[in-house]
Order: sequence, then structure tokens, then C-alpha cells
Amino acid sequence: MRIVIAEDSVILRDGLAQLLIDRGHDVVAMVADAESLGPAVDEHRPDVAVVDVRMPPTFTDEGLIAAIALRRRHPEVGVLVFSQWIETRYAAELLAGNAAGVGYLLKDRVADVSEFVDALTRVASGGTALDPEVVSQLMGSSRQRDELDRLTPREREVLTLMAQGLSNSAIASALVVTDRAVEKHIGNIFTKLDLPPSDTHHRRVLAVVKQLGRV
Repeated sequence: MRIVIAEDSVILRDGLAQLLIDRGHDVVAMVADAESLGPAVDEHRPDVAVVDVRMPPTFTDEGLIAAIALRRRHPEVGVLVFSQWIETRYAAELLAGNAAGVGYLLKDRVADVSEFVDALTRVASGGTALDPEVVSQLMGSSRQRDELDRLTPREREVLTLMAQGLSNSAIASALVVTDRAVEKHIGNIFTKLDLPPSDTHHRRVLAVVKQLGRV
């Protein structure tokens, strides 16, 4: 993968770059502020950008705003938000625009480098990678609460795992149920959320993420 990193902490930025380089990926640019992200992507056209949320000058939500602008200019470039903070307003806007190739992981909850690289690869390929806590907060703040309230507790579990980008088989393994049971739950979810069927797993997941992202 060709990767751009936007992270104001030099230690985290250099450390993440080295981890990715060691695994055979090409870190084509590293920037320390959100304003520099767009020009770096314009120049290098990476497969994916890793973006922190709170960056100079105000350390509030510059990274997410830059990520939204990036997706509008380069929808083909994946964006993985990697932060300690959850900003539901802009996260929902990022997902609602076009959720294909969008991820949001929390730094403190990524326990394994391989897990991070797998998520980054999925996002670069047009999939999703959302931390369960991010999904939970998006669901809690959604205007579609009435529709989400129709779901059973098990269907909510399945929905959360779908939004993380897991396949049907992976969901079945995580919940210790059969693939057929997962397919049934997914069918119920789309019926209750009034989402059209799709032949592609990623499209189904992305439709759910868009639904959750409309705050």
C-alpha cells in the first residue's frame, strides 16, 4: 500500500511509519498538521491516509474536517481516522458522504499491530474498519433511533460487527452461531432499517454504516 500519515506527534508518526515500512508498505508522505494533508494526497495519490483527529493549530477536530475534505476531493483514497478521541458529529459526516474505504480506530484500543495493518488494508481496499465504541456512540446519537430500537439485542450485536467490517463467517465465529443464523439476522436488520438488499457484502455493510452516520 501507498500511505500518507497525518499525525502531529513526531514519535507516533515516525513509529507508525516504521511499523508499516517494516511490513513492506510504502509511506509516501508524513505531515504534522491537517492543512498539509490535502496537498500531500494531491501530490502522492496514496491508497490510504491515516489521520489523527486533534491536530494544530487548535487541537480540536482539524483532522476530521481535513479527512472529510480529502474524501470529497479524492473519494478513491481510503481514510483511516486513528485517534484517542471520538467526534461523532464529523465522524458521521465522514461516513455519510461515502462510507466505502473509511475507518475509525481508537489508539488506546488497538492491542496488536497486525490488527491495525489488517484494518488499514481493508480500508484501502474499499471496506470499513470501525471500533465498536465508535459504532456504539454513532448508534446512540443517530436520528434513526426509532428504527434502531426495532432491532433485537442480537441484531444490534450483528450490526456492530458488520460495521467493523467483519464477514458473515467472522461474525458467526465471534457470536458462536451458524453462518445461516447470521444471514437471517442480517436480513432482519435490513428489513427493519428499510435498507435495500445487495449482492456484495461490503455494500451491505456500507449501507448500514451510512444509516448510522446520519445524525
